[in-house]
Formats: sequence, C-alpha cells, structure tokens
Amino acid sequence: MRIGPYQVDAVETGRFALDGGAMFGIVPWVFWSKTNPPDERQRIDLAARCLLIRGNGRVILVDNGNGTKFTDKLKDIYKLDTSRFDLVSSLDRFSVKPGDITDVILTHLHFDHAGGSTVLRDGKPVPAFRNATYYVQKAHWELSQKPGEKDRGSFMKDDFMPLREHGVLEFIDGEGELFPGIDLVVCNGHTSAQQLPRISDGTSTLLFCCDLVPTSSHVPLPYVMAYDVRPLVTIEEKKRILTRAHEEKWLLFLEHDPVTSVITLKHSEKGFVVDKKMELS
Repeated sequence: MRIGPYQVDAVETGRFALDGGAMFGIVPWVFWSKTNPPDERQRIDLAARCLLIRGNGRVILVDNGNGTKFTDKLKDIYKLDTSRFDLVSSLDRFSVKPGDITDVILTHLHFDHAGGSTVLRDGKPVPAFRNATYYVQKAHWELSQKPGEKDRGSFMKDDFMPLREHGVLEFIDGEGELFPGIDLVVCNGHTSAQQLPRISDGTSTLLFCCDLVPTSSHVPLPYVMAYDVRPLVTIEEKKRILTRAHEEKWLLFLEHDPVTSVITLKHSEKGFVVDKKMELS
C-alpha cells in the first residue's frame, strides 16, 4: 500500500499464544471463545505482526515481535511458533535485510513487541539492526527500569537494555511528528506512554493500533485486556481514537490478530464494529 511517499507493508514475525481470559478481561468465555477458540491450555493464537515503512530515504520497522532469545520453557509457555515465518525471512520477501533498517519505532517494550530488537551474538544480546536508531517514549523507558508488579513479567531487559548500552536508543517526549507524514499517538491505558504510529498523506491514514486494539475482536469498547494497567483509561482512549478513526475513515492495523492485518469501522446500535477486513497491498 502507498500512503504519500511511503510503501507500507505487513511483516509477519511468527505466532504465539496468550491466555484467552487475560486477553479479554471481564468479557465472559462464552463470548470471546466463539471468535478466538482456545487450546487445551486456554491460550488463544496471536500474531506478532509488525509494519515495514519505506520511503523518504528511510526503511522503518514498527515493533519486531518476540525475537529469538526465548528459552525452551518460555517457548512452551507462549507457544512460540516460527515454522511458517520469522522476522528475517519475512523481511527478505521485500528484499530488505536487517542491516537495511534505518529506524525502529518501538510502541512499547513488552517482550512481544520489542523482543526482536536484539539478537544473541556469542551468548550476549546486541542490537539486531546494526544501522538503525530505535525510538521509544521517555516515560515508557522510565517505567521499564522500575516496572510495577502487575506488568513486571512483560519486560525482559535483554530486549532493550543493550540498545541503551550501544547508543542506538532515542527518547521521544510525547505526541507529535516523528518523520514527515508519520506522527505518534500516545496512550496510557495498556501501559504508560505506549506510542501508536500514524501514517497519513491527508487522504489515506493508517493507525498502528498495537495493544489499544490488539485484534479485530477487541473493537467493542468493553473488550479490554486484563493485561492493561489502567483498563478504564483504555476504554476512554478507545472511545476517542475509534470515534476519530470512524469519522475520518482510517485504516486500523492490527498487530495481534491471527488472521486479519487491517480493518475499517462502522457504527451500529451496539457501538463500533468491524466494517471491512483486508490485507495491505
């Protein structure tokens, strides 16, 4: 898909699974299991999909999946599966090598979003994209250094501390334009200072929804994850952002939906629902 000067493509990094109840919070099993059937351990299948943006002399990656540093125990817990595709092979489909990436926008530093930021070399984690600058919100970085008890398990320091140590990390302070035609929307419900990139040329707009709307099943306002540290804030953020997305006909990019990468919205008597499902092309 072209948006202004940019070619925008979905990049699959693999599949994983999380507890279905945790993914849907207070929503009863009888509802969410119809659209997201769980396995025998009550886990639902999820994508770890990232976004490749090329243009204006840049090759930008938004998030990078779980990475390759998981122990066998964690691979089992999270049902990590790269048998169909992984980050490197998926980038290769677009003739992009890790060394070609100029910028990595990290929405936040949870392992399923930032795990591919580093790789092991000689047993030590080092930046996976040697020529890239990595961007994260300053407030979120500060949280990652002293996470709370609720979300401590989502931060794995080998994913992001080497970025600071190698001098490739740049802090962003709040919302605004990062590159021409690419700005950042900051949300605080799921975690402090999660940044959602938005690409727009004034006619077409695509929002990288990240964990504000992780799957198409999470469009209804009450469908909020138990992982969110401020679920009531998430609901208010969804109201505000989805209202604008509907009014301005944005495309919504879904990072975790196992089937669909992009949706649009329509309004019904029950609120916002999915209108169209599509793939980037």
